[in-house]
Amino acid sequence: MKFELVIDSRTNEVVIALLKEGKLIELHKEKHNNNYSVGDIYLGKVKKIVPGLNASFVNVGHEKDGFLHYLDLGSQVNSFKKFSDKARDNKLNTASLKNFRKEKDTLKEGKIQDVLKSGDHILVQVSKEPISSKGPRLSTELSFAGRYMVLIPFSERVSISQKIQSREERTRLKKLIHSIKPKGFGVIIRTVAKNKKVAELDKDLKNLYKKWQSIYKKLKTTKISERIHGELNRSSAILRDILNSEFSKIHVNNIELYSELKEYLSRISPDQEKIVKFYKNKTPIFQKMGITQQVKSSFGKTATMKNGTYLVIEHTEALHVIDVNSGKKVDSNKNQEANALAVNIIAVDEVARQLRLRDMGGIIVVDFIDLHNSENRKIIYERMVEAMREDKAKHHILPLTKFGLMQITRQRVRPEMKIDTMEKCPMCSGNGKIDSSLLLIETIENKIKILTKTLDKEIKIATHPFVASHINKGLFFNSIRHSWIKKFKRKITITPDERLHLLQYSVIN
Repeated sequence: MKFELVIDSRTNEVVIALLKEGKLIELHKEKHNNNYSVGDIYLGKVKKIVPGLNASFVNVGHEKDGFLHYLDLGSQVNSFKKFSDKARDNKLNTASLKNFRKEKDTLKEGKIQDVLKSGDHILVQVSKEPISSKGPRLSTELSFAGRYMVLIPFSERVSISQKIQSREERTRLKKLIHSIKPKGFGVIIRTVAKNKKVAELDKDLKNLYKKWQSIYKKLKTTKISERIHGELNRSSAILRDILNSEFSKIHVNNIELYSELKEYLSRISPDQEKIVKFYKNKTPIFQKMGITQQVKSSFGKTATMKNGTYLVIEHTEALHVIDVNSGKKVDSNKNQEANALAVNIIAVDEVARQLRLRDMGGIIVVDFIDLHNSENRKIIYERMVEAMREDKAKHHILPLTKFGLMQITRQRVRPEMKIDTMEKCPMCSGNGKIDSSLLLIETIENKIKILTKTLDKEIKIATHPFVASHINKGLFFNSIRHSWIKKFKRKITITPDERLHLLQYSVIN
């Protein structure tokens, strides 16, 4: 099973596509210089205490104050406050917690006004990105995620991923980490640490400890509401979390990002550094890799599957609803129950893919085709559990009801991926009337006329494929492009770009 990562660096954002056997399973967008990503750490200031919610609002520089609930304080919040206050007042000489005197743990069922007060300065970590009109969700229980483990300050506990089931391996890892971890820090051992040698684990642990040392140094000069530690960029974070031997290629069209990923892989997995490929082709990378077409076919209200079956996906304020439809798939050699089971099995894999692709969170209700046999309903449930196993987001699945409904809850830490596949009429912009000034060919020709005065080299323009075909159509000497070449005495190239609307064009050079 092969995985590929395709990274399209654009003017304002980076779009990342994860492919499994050539099929799109994840799509991520990250703005350049993106703040308030999950894992980012800020020096915040408590603005308001709300006893009724047992929570506080913290200023971290976002237009909306961050939300910090009592349950997200962690038991060692007082130790974190003491450490940050002393570091800012230059009363600490080291980042080490070996001789640091910790404060008492807070109560699990306490009140936030007993711990925080308005005006307090605290270190907070983004646990959920700003969504819609809400500010970021915050936590004071800081953690640093690495390739093989997660480092947690002010803890001594070592825990191991439940997916590592071998008792001997769990014992080995626990003893190993206890022997190398710095005092005053807890560690969560990730699944990928299984069978790894001490040198690899120690290197990862030291890199994480350096992040804590960096925070200690920055605390002395950082101003309130400034970011004090940034998480990895989205592409590096994906590699950190899911990179394995099944990754075959990573394609990237930006030379700086290419160098950054090569350097990152050389640290976490030197053997796979060579899989990073720099894309030089003139055709847009998503178009060349067939991703643009997959995006357009996957993000509409209707998601088609094989054999004419399809899903209808609706979003409401409270939940998401997915309806399974058989379309034209009917096998005359099977009865109704067998046909329904066959369609539902096809739908299970697509539902799991859609949840991951759109990063849908909250409550999801899937309306499968009715199954009267309880054993068949059990098959669909078990199949869904298996299909969702690769999903990194926390989720919970309930068995099908007798009405054929399956309820799923899925954690959401980032805004849901929404791509509008419906476009307004390019001629009337949705108002039913055509603007007579929309003469695209003349507009492009006027643009070329202007460019001949400012550019000494070849003029390259990208347009919608239909327009490009029209300009380049016919024999070369009869085409519109050739008439422009003769008229302006300049080499002119018109290239198709699926990302552009019918009346859009872009000057490439």
